[in-house]
Amino acid sequence: MTGRKKIEEAMSPGGTRAVPAVICYEGIYVRDHWDALTDCPWWYQSSPDVEQQLAWRRDVIGRTEQDWFALPACPSRAERAATVIEQRADGVYRVWGHRQEKLQRPVIGGWDPHGVSRQISLDHLPESLGQVDASIPSVDPFDSERFTSEGRGDLAAALLGEFGNKLYPIAHVSSPLWHCYSLWGFEGMMVLIAERPDLVRRACERLLGYAVRSVRQAAALGAAGIWVEECLTDMISPAAFEAINVPVLGRLIGKIRKCGMKSIYYYCGDPAGKWESILSLGMDALSLEESKKGFTIELADVVRRVGGRCAVLGNLDAVGVLQNGSDRQLRDQIERQIRIGKSNGNRFIMSLGSPVTPSTPVERVARYGRLVRQLG
Repeated sequence: MTGRKKIEEAMSPGGTRAVPAVICYEGIYVRDHWDALTDCPWWYQSSPDVEQQLAWRRDVIGRTEQDWFALPACPSRAERAATVIEQRADGVYRVWGHRQEKLQRPVIGGWDPHGVSRQISLDHLPESLGQVDASIPSVDPFDSERFTSEGRGDLAAALLGEFGNKLYPIAHVSSPLWHCYSLWGFEGMMVLIAERPDLVRRACERLLGYAVRSVRQAAALGAAGIWVEECLTDMISPAAFEAINVPVLGRLIGKIRKCGMKSIYYYCGDPAGKWESILSLGMDALSLEESKKGFTIELADVVRRVGGRCAVLGNLDAVGVLQNGSDRQLRDQIERQIRIGKSNGNRFIMSLGSPVTPSTPVERVARYGRLVRQLG
């Protein structure tokens, strides 16, 4: 079976005959392991050349041993034709027209090299429905025909031509409530959820439009699944989650299905008190973190609660097992999770609970993928 077929079966009512292996947040893994994953220059990530984009992705796909891959959009053909990458004595530059930008190599771990903390100013936050509307303009309808004719799907089409029959193509979208963090920051978001839920509901409604546009773009690219990311909502009450988040999330997941794709809902944090709300969303697959940060998420309990209603992704400990565990521990934990996951009517995808860490060698990740194929 191909990796794509395994994932398709895992998210079907009948379950899968062979367990697929995936890692979450491939982009973080690539950022932190570039030199071990590819011989291509780091600036190929910013290149307007589709062949250069394909080159490093071929290396990553070949060395990662997982069963899905991220499907990206790219600049239009006109934009790519007008852009060049110049390697100069003082660095690498992207040049288009009379403008230029010095490219910075992504930092391992994602930290700012200058130690600057990026926080949202609390001085001018939206405090009324009108200000929310002004801060989140209405999104333009997605024009699939124009998107395709401009060549924004060229890279995706090339990737699908090489890997689409073997691996499962996915795209990513943030939940509208989690995206409110970019509007109000952590403190503002939490205070308003408690004191002005009407503002948060309005923001979620407007942000839903952007999420749906991303879903439609993913469908135009040829994605088969959408990874829906949810963060910070383990810090709000179950009642607030049900009242504010569930309505928009349910519509987003419904739109994913209407566009012919599957939804993988990744809930970060402790789901205690929110299980029924989460499972009411109707996602095709549910992914959760591993036990950490003072809470416990046992895969057996997850499978018991899900009861075959959707696929379940594994939550292998990315630090304690994948990074720091012995080869025997890695094998034993994969075998254990597969055994538990199969009890969900074989609707199971082996995964990590969180992204691969910078200290985890590429060979260790490849071993994880090979073990899943051997044991699953």
